Amino acid sequence: MYATNATTKLVNASLVSTAHAAPVSPTTTICEGWVEKKRRKRMQGFARRYFTLTSTGVLSYSFEPGQPQRDQILLSQAAVATAPGRRDIHIDSHTGTFHIRCLSREDFEMWMGAFRKILAIEIPKSRRSSLARSAARGGIQFNRANALVDEIGNTIADIEDALTILLSEDDHLKRRRSTGMRSRSENGKEHGMLGFLKKGHHHELQAQLSVQEHPPSTEVLSRISTAVKQLKNQHSALSKSLQTHPALDTTFVSSPTLATTTEEDEEGPHTPSTATPAAGRMSFISSHSGDNGSIWFDAPEYDGPEEFVLDMTTADEGKSLHTDSRLTARTDMTDMTDVGSSIGADTDSESESDSPPPPPPVEPTAAAVVKRRSALPSGPVGDEGSLFAVLKKNVGKDLSKVALPVTFNEPLTMLQKAAEDLEYFHLLSQAANASDPVERMCFIAAFAVSTYANTRHKTGRKGFNPMLAETFEDVRMHFLAEKVCHNPVILAWHAQGEDWELYATSTGKTKFWGKSMEIIPQGTIHLNLGNEHYEWNRPSSFIRNLMMGTKYLEHVGKLEIKNTTSGDSCTLDFKEGGYWGPANVVTGTLSSASGSIVASLEGKWDEQMARKIDSSHLHVLWRITPFPKNANEYYGFTSFGITLNEITPDLEGRIAPTDSRYRPDVRALENGDLNVAEAEKVRVEELQRSRRAKGEERGPRWFKQVNEEWIYVGGYWEQRQKGWSEVEPLW
Repeated sequence: MYATNATTKLVNASLVSTAHAAPVSPTTTICEGWVEKKRRKRMQGFARRYFTLTSTGVLSYSFEPGQPQRDQILLSQAAVATAPGRRDIHIDSHTGTFHIRCLSREDFEMWMGAFRKILAIEIPKSRRSSLARSAARGGIQFNRANALVDEIGNTIADIEDALTILLSEDDHLKRRRSTGMRSRSENGKEHGMLGFLKKGHHHELQAQLSVQEHPPSTEVLSRISTAVKQLKNQHSALSKSLQTHPALDTTFVSSPTLATTTEEDEEGPHTPSTATPAAGRMSFISSHSGDNGSIWFDAPEYDGPEEFVLDMTTADEGKSLHTDSRLTARTDMTDMTDVGSSIGADTDSESESDSPPPPPPVEPTAAAVVKRRSALPSGPVGDEGSLFAVLKKNVGKDLSKVALPVTFNEPLTMLQKAAEDLEYFHLLSQAANASDPVERMCFIAAFAVSTYANTRHKTGRKGFNPMLAETFEDVRMHFLAEKVCHNPVILAWHAQGEDWELYATSTGKTKFWGKSMEIIPQGTIHLNLGNEHYEWNRPSSFIRNLMMGTKYLEHVGKLEIKNTTSGDSCTLDFKEGGYWGPANVVTGTLSSASGSIVASLEGKWDEQMARKIDSSHLHVLWRITPFPKNANEYYGFTSFGITLNEITPDLEGRIAPTDSRYRPDVRALENGDLNVAEAEKVRVEELQRSRRAKGEERGPRWFKQVNEEWIYVGGYWEQRQKGWSEVEPLW
């Protein structure tokens, strides 16, 4: 028989008061009772288990009270993440993870009080051991200034604790005084004018008066508050100085996936679990990771217990972490990352890139002062309509020749979407700066994977089909794209940065297969790094659940990067997501010219890519930049994608009249005017048909065909400086 939630009890109530309470016996049981625990296998939900927490920080559970323990973890090496609204608690230790749900709000507060007691005892130890460990660690030791930052942070936390306690005691005394006044008034009414002569009431009155004689000093509270403010200012200034110091790297990143706790089924044998943990641990990372700004981390390293609160307000964007400063004493240098994938994380970071800045644009002085927008003027307007109803009449056909309503578009042209894929172009600069050919190939592979990251929240809206000779530029990566052929639709683009050149001829086909639509990219991507030449082709993408369910985008297939100069290669496998397995997984192997494997890669195209050093070390090559919080309400655009159709002050009067930013139908859709967008789309297409009928159709100006490739012939940026008097608009 399972007990009710009333059986959950705090064995020693004094243990959850404050961190300044007297220590308890190592054998004391602090809290025990029934909670719901997430079972080991997927889709099995939660099951009631009897948990016990001892004063040594050991949290264990069994099927029923008195039965043998099934598993246990140590809180002194754990991160505790909570979702108070759902009464969820996630305890992530290096030995495993418990996902538990309390039966009531009272149980949640009781268990968290017990956990905080253990964390408050263990955190000072972990701080000291962390400082000692970091000082002795060869090659990644922190200097005296870093240690001083930690000590100031600890001092701030201690003072804030003392201030909180004093304020709570002050509130408690005020409540007691107000209660005493009401009590005396009521007793006076009940017993008459002589009621105060009763013995018990006389002693109570004396106790209340003695309390009122020693109220907390307002001056003391004011001094503590002033000291805290001063320490915070000093700490912030020191932190900023460390962040700008060229010889230091004070980056924080999430540690690799930790093994989860094993649990036996009631019906089956005991087998280890392979599920991912609920919350990523935050850990100090080594300072020097190479000249290219790479991120290294050591999986087994821990800095002691921590507590996090999961923000449940943006379910679509995943859960973001907020550190409890009273428990972790983290400084404001800390960069929070996303929660682990098992609870729907997005890699929040984000702001997490440690790569060198991208190469300067054509006009660095003007671009340096540009403030780009952070949101679109309007989200999608009106009903998108049934894509299935349109596609079912065209099974197996090339959908690039099928006219779709403007509601199926997003406010970007296909030329702009080509630039959207190059958001992480700084990875190419890192590859160019790498002296090791294996490391260089790793960064190129990470870039190839990153080109899919912008599709995380997209569900199938297409870009506007450009007009023939329509162009788009982006000075951030010296990018130029032009539509060079109308039937079939062929785009050519070229980008250039510091010591790298990237170009491609892009075309493709789409096919409808009943339940899904396949997008088949065609054309080879070329990359020149110094004297080396690389090339690769992209795998197919699928829009799933066209008939029913939630639509989503999935990329499946092989992507092989070839170094045509040396013969080295890298094969990336975009795995198809199964019903039970993880989604969006990408694995890769790097092979030398002789065919031997020299490195392995792993990650997800919507999170990060890393090089596997050994069983417990990963070298993070790329991590996704966080999406805007309301990305799903604005076509699923990234912060970078939001800026692509913006005409900033440095672009006014400078971009070509054929640039996609001047398309009236795209601009109308971006502003949420659906009727104008539809009318302008028809008008622009009719203008192109009219030019074709008269034999006046424009031809490509900046690219020429060489065999099957379209190559940039130059002259665009030079013409940009002179003005566009010889170029006429297309609409």
